[in-house]
Amino acid sequence: MSLSITPSDIIQYLYCPRFIYFERVMHYPQFEEKEVKVQKGRELHDKKLEDNKAYLRKRLGVQEKWQEVYLSHGALRGQVDEVLRLDDGTFAPLDYKFAKYEEKLYTTYKTQVFCYAWLIAQNYGVEVNRGFIVYTRSKDHHVETIPVSAEDLASVSEAVEAVASVAGGAQFPPATRVRSRCKHCTYSNICAS
Repeated sequence: MSLSITPSDIIQYLYCPRFIYFERVMHYPQFEEKEVKVQKGRELHDKKLEDNKAYLRKRLGVQEKWQEVYLSHGALRGQVDEVLRLDDGTFAPLDYKFAKYEEKLYTTYKTQVFCYAWLIAQNYGVEVNRGFIVYTRSKDHHVETIPVSAEDLASVSEAVEAVASVAGGAQFPPATRVRSRCKHCTYSNICAS
């Protein structure tokens, strides 16, 4: 069976490489499925996709869109909420978040957009220089534009290789250098950080 890596795997790896080790090598699940917010977010996410089937965001320059697009390239795979073709000829991912916009753009959200942008560019051979996040709990469903650079796309390739290396189980990876993350970590009781 070939290795399959998701944007969530990359986000977890960047938070702490040991997440990948404990999940993929040791097979210790996080049990995030039980989280009420995760479940509520998934329900709202599905409703938004259904409600917005025919809606094109003209103010973003959307000419055409495809919903719930499953893409893979190499080991990376993911389902993009919306793949957009914009009026300037570029493409962009759009992702719904069950969150309020609070004047801060989280690194995890940007990483996910970069992963989707990379998958779109690889699969369609098109230019992707931005992505969008819709904050479904904000007034008027606030939309944030995320610039995507060549460096951002290259970082996705590097992260895929790093995750694959850890998931291969050859060695126990170092813990995050940000020790405050360990306090609320699912694996803190078994990790010797």
